[in-house]
Amino acid sequence: MSTTLSAAAVSEEAERATAPPFAVISGAQVQGVLQGQEKEIVELVEATYRLHGAGDSVNPPSYFLRFPDRPSSRIIALPASIGGPMRVDGLKWISSFPENVAAGIPRASAVLILNDHDTGYPFACLEASIISATRTAASAALAADWLSRGRQRPTRVGFVGAGLIARYIHMFLAETGWSFDEIGVHDLSAQSAAGFRGYLEQVGTAGRVTVHDSAEALIKSSDLVVFATVAAQPHVSDLSWFAHHPVVLHVSLRDLAPQILLGSANVVDDIEHCLKANTSPHLVEQLTGNRDFLLGTLDDVMAGRVSVPADRPVIFSPFGLGVLDLAVGKYVYDKVASSGDLQVIDDFFSELRRHG
Repeated sequence: MSTTLSAAAVSEEAERATAPPFAVISGAQVQGVLQGQEKEIVELVEATYRLHGAGDSVNPPSYFLRFPDRPSSRIIALPASIGGPMRVDGLKWISSFPENVAAGIPRASAVLILNDHDTGYPFACLEASIISATRTAASAALAADWLSRGRQRPTRVGFVGAGLIARYIHMFLAETGWSFDEIGVHDLSAQSAAGFRGYLEQVGTAGRVTVHDSAEALIKSSDLVVFATVAAQPHVSDLSWFAHHPVVLHVSLRDLAPQILLGSANVVDDIEHCLKANTSPHLVEQLTGNRDFLLGTLDDVMAGRVSVPADRPVIFSPFGLGVLDLAVGKYVYDKVASSGDLQVIDDFFSELRRHG
């Protein structure tokens, strides 16, 4: 029997479809939903990684919009689609303008558009800098947990880069059961380092907080190292700094020289995504002409397909997948919708009849 629909049937089906209402969700609403839900978000990120690893997602390459007159700045488009129980498509549009920091506003700003699975209509626009920081921090906390299994759990953490992402990563670590005897901080900006230290004291961290003058001193005194900088090229190149085999969350992707990765076990979130745009792993591929330095993905580790060695540094380099933004964004949307606080824009779509 033919499965081809007649023109009349297609028309009838189209008549039954309706455009969803379009809503705007503010940053305050996003923050209100996500606050205190760190464990649940880490579980959501883990489930999303597993869906992605099973092929139940579409995650095309990110697109980088760069500017000849503003070489340090960029805006990135991350389109994605995710199946499973979420069934949502969408796009994160996130800018990185480092000069903003000197002007007193955050470096990054973003929006997330969610598209209806069945009609393709966008149904929500969410403030997404908080969503982006949340999924990045949840991914880092998840990796810290899995990559520390089978070795002594880190008791000393060090943050290279002391901005918003570092703060979110610390928060997610603290709220998912991590405690540290020592917390190290290093930033090229003394003001940023002092601000991060002030945050740590404000939240009542139990560990001793030390601001280090150099990345070397911080790395050598940390079992778990977090890179959360805006570095455009490697600035750490001495493998001997990692002789104690720490777990490294290389969130900012471009801090480590190839020789560091070649002497370590390397885990990424997605191989094809991570090995581009001159990330540290991409530089290694360009140098060696192969990908033999990669142990596998975080999903490979979680599924038991690869084992993490204890006799080398372990480096997690996450490019940041759009499917994670979609998962967290849909979680926020569902919570706001169920609370009755959805701010719907009436008549956002006005031309809904084909012939007027």
